[in-house]
Amino acid sequence: MSLAMQPDDPGAEQPFISHLVELRDRLIRMLIAIGVMVLVLLPFANGLYAYVAAPLLAQLPDGNTMIATQVASPFLTPFKLALIAAVFLSMPYLLYQLWAFVAPGLYQHEKRLAVPLLVSSIFLFYLGMLFAYYVVFPLVFAFMVGTTPEGVAMMTDISAYLDFVLTLFFAFGVAFEIPIATILLVAIGAVTPEGLAHKRPYVIVGVFVVGMFLTPPDVISQTLLAVPMWLLFELGILLSRVLLKGRLAEDSDSGEPPPAGSAPKPLPVTPSAGGGAVGRELSPGLDDPDRWRPMTDAEMETELDLIDAEDARLAQAAKTNAPPVTPAGSSAAETPAMPVDPVEDKIVRANQLRDLGNDFAARQMLYQVLEEGDATQRQVARNILSQLDEH
Repeated sequence: MSLAMQPDDPGAEQPFISHLVELRDRLIRMLIAIGVMVLVLLPFANGLYAYVAAPLLAQLPDGNTMIATQVASPFLTPFKLALIAAVFLSMPYLLYQLWAFVAPGLYQHEKRLAVPLLVSSIFLFYLGMLFAYYVVFPLVFAFMVGTTPEGVAMMTDISAYLDFVLTLFFAFGVAFEIPIATILLVAIGAVTPEGLAHKRPYVIVGVFVVGMFLTPPDVISQTLLAVPMWLLFELGILLSRVLLKGRLAEDSDSGEPPPAGSAPKPLPVTPSAGGGAVGRELSPGLDDPDRWRPMTDAEMETELDLIDAEDARLAQAAKTNAPPVTPAGSSAAETPAMPVDPVEDKIVRANQLRDLGNDFAARQMLYQVLEEGDATQRQVARNILSQLDEH
């Protein structure tokens, strides 16, 4: 049995079938949770429907009531509401099961970002539903009742009403997730807060268009959805800027500050396997010619050629069972054997993968460097990642 198949190795990669078994188990737990919640809510289904229908009943004229046009509607409609409410109320547990399935495959910095976003997304979804019920519904139904033509009695079918309010609940719940979507886009590097701020006029027009499609055909409900979406978009920009500042503070040198009046120490150059330098840390002065800069394509090609030549020399020496030959013109004292740093090796391999066009594998290798390396190595990894983003 291979190492990857040994169950007593906690760090080994699990086979594909084990992932399917775990996914099945978690889906079963989710279905059980929903079933238990349905059983709890079913005795209160009629009262739950009366609570949901209260905003419309409060606006109907005296003598008008809701009606059921289908034979089974008085039973099926409250049951449908109880089922959907069970899913909504079980959402924290359902998302926890999904998180428990995905979390082992995430890096530590990804977990630190995902947990608050997961909790915030649940809170914002519930907040959107509450906003729809307590703010939007009274205004929308008052508008609907007030525009009823003369001689027409507004007596809404209970099934049609439930479909209507569920659509609004879902629309406002999803709309309130805009800050989460904004932060995620900034976190993965797809956009920047400044770029989003420049697109503000298009976003304002877009939220009103979305509000037109997701809400009933009246100006009030459209505006009540569009304005919060715009404000939440602005909140997302603000939070994404805070996120970027936090990343810069985390990635900065965590050592003690130098004494007052002392000159700053020169920052080290990261050596590569070929003896060159991948880059420099940012110096205090931006006009310093020795400050950090990305390697040019020509320098990168030269560096990779040196790596390939060194690998070929070591491979040839291994085949002949002879010690590696020191290059002509240099002595053993000039080229002492240096221990291989695994993080530096990952940086070199990431450069080779990028040169071969395998950007995805190079990114995965650089993410490991961000997890395991020191401040200088993390800066080098960010430099290469920025070069990958530019291509």
